[in-house]
Amino acid sequence: MTDFVFLFPGQGSQSKGMLDAFDGIEVIERTLEEASDALGYDMAALIRDDADDMLGQTEFTQPALLTASTAILRLWRERGGPDAAQVAGHSLGEYSALVAAGAIDFSDAVRLVEFRGRAMTDAVAAGVGKMAAILGLDDGVVEELCAAASDDDEKVWAANYNCPGQLVVAGHAAAVERMMVNAKAAGARRALPLAVSAPSHTPLMQPAADAMAARLQEITIHAPACPVWSNANAAPEQDVARIRTALVAQLVSPVRWTETVQKLAASGIRQGVEMGPGKVLSGLVKRIDSGMQVGVSVNPGQIEASLAMIAGE
Repeated sequence: MTDFVFLFPGQGSQSKGMLDAFDGIEVIERTLEEASDALGYDMAALIRDDADDMLGQTEFTQPALLTASTAILRLWRERGGPDAAQVAGHSLGEYSALVAAGAIDFSDAVRLVEFRGRAMTDAVAAGVGKMAAILGLDDGVVEELCAAASDDDEKVWAANYNCPGQLVVAGHAAAVERMMVNAKAAGARRALPLAVSAPSHTPLMQPAADAMAARLQEITIHAPACPVWSNANAAPEQDVARIRTALVAQLVSPVRWTETVQKLAASGIRQGVEMGPGKVLSGLVKRIDSGMQVGVSVNPGQIEASLAMIAGE
């Protein structure tokens, strides 16, 4: 077995019933109960039924995804799966990665990301912000278009460097709309508005960053058992003070996912497992480095296949 990385998904990978394939598995149910106890509502019902359309609300989305990823990771370990040499998560997924590395206790983490979701929602009034995915342009071109669409009062920034040819931008709604028009004129294959209003990973999230800086001082963070990659600087971190700083910076800095995967590959990591619902990250990794093999864990069968892949079977 060679060294590999756990990859944890972020917002956008959630879906109603995302743990249905694991129904009746004790470790999954126990994790859902632990989240429910920490948050004061029924996490299993939220994920299974989403009766009140809460799963799409950031303050519920974030703890639900972290819970799902942690539950699946615990099942992986219960079935004899080895721990990864390194861990990385996309945006919210960085918190799941920290739980996996033993840096933050699970119950603390679900409460922390619930707070994070509320802080992000409260940071910018509804209708002020916007996010959009720009497909088919080089990163440098998108950055130039963001600058051209910004003025003293309304700005748009690169927010998520997801993979070559896919960059999410965010900022003031009017500036994002101007940027989308300009992107299409510049030859973008698509310029798609996203169904979120909070302009994540931009300077407009500074109020949320300030709130998280204070909240993180109340949370015990342990030295992680393995390097945890930071979205803000695309670097592996194991120092507790630097991890706190990186989690605050993450809210106002772009997600450097492309660079993170490139550096993982350059360090010799050639295998990974997307530990959580969906297959978003495995798809992005293929576009960044087609030679990196990434398994998924969306159901027990896929976990077994990923276990076999890591074991070299």
